Amino acid sequence: MIKLSVHGEMTQYISLMINSLKKQNFWFVFTPYFWLVLFFFIPLALIFKISISISEWGMPPYRDLFDFADGKFTINSTLGNYIFIFSDPFYIRSYLNSLSLAFISTLICLFIGYPIAFYVAKSKESIRNILLILLIIPFWTSFLLRVYAWKVILQGSGIINSILINFGFIDEPLSMLHNHYAVILGVVYTYLPFMILPLYGYLVKFDLNLIDASSDLGAKPYKTFLKVILPLSIPGIVAGSMLVFIPVVGEFVIPELLGGSDKLYFGKIIWDEFFVNRDWPIASALAMSGILILVIPIIVFQLVFAKFNFKDE
Repeated sequence: MIKLSVHGEMTQYISLMINSLKKQNFWFVFTPYFWLVLFFFIPLALIFKISISISEWGMPPYRDLFDFADGKFTINSTLGNYIFIFSDPFYIRSYLNSLSLAFISTLICLFIGYPIAFYVAKSKESIRNILLILLIIPFWTSFLLRVYAWKVILQGSGIINSILINFGFIDEPLSMLHNHYAVILGVVYTYLPFMILPLYGYLVKFDLNLIDASSDLGAKPYKTFLKVILPLSIPGIVAGSMLVFIPVVGEFVIPELLGGSDKLYFGKIIWDEFFVNRDWPIASALAMSGILILVIPIIVFQLVFAKFNFKDE
């Protein structure tokens, strides 16, 4: 009887433990989905709702999507906002400028970040941690202050022009601020760590014996890089490129501080529509269309990454 009692208590205890784990797993899985719905899908749905609304004077500056007045139910929605922005060269040009900025900046970050990531990944462990800290240190400073520092450096009375004038290389200050090149410089400086860290994550797993084996087989260094090192680091390249390309398309702060009137950028146009023109439906339509455009590189990334993993298996 005692054995049966103990056995029953153990069974009940195990059953309670299993139920508890099931509840914990439920909350463990439910929490990120709840967070995603609350802070991503709901705001996105509100933006989409405004994007198909009709503009009018007032606060908010658009009509309610559903209206019930005088016993009549009406739906105040339109796709005219999307038709307007995709038929206006002004908005299309801002899209193309932002995509061009993101593409060029991503390539520069890749060319600069790849050697740095490879060097950090293959350095000694005692030095590697110090180098990683040096890469992360810029994140400890305000993003706005770091961008504004470049404005101080590049301006006519900045340190670069002062040095060049004092040494007699130039007679007048160079115009290095408020142009497309200053924006590229600011973007590369700001987003370079986002390229280096994913590359480091893949390159640190790279087996150096493969390089020695390639050399023993008679391959030259550039062939070793193209045939061995580069293919194995493709997932890191794609991940780093997406982390740079996607946020740069909608970047506002850097073009606002370092850019000029020579280029119109997507983020700046959205800001102007929201806060200057107070045309919230057009601004929301711009934001939604930008998201749709950015879905394409994300899908490409998923396909490339899945294809690479399939080959590994």
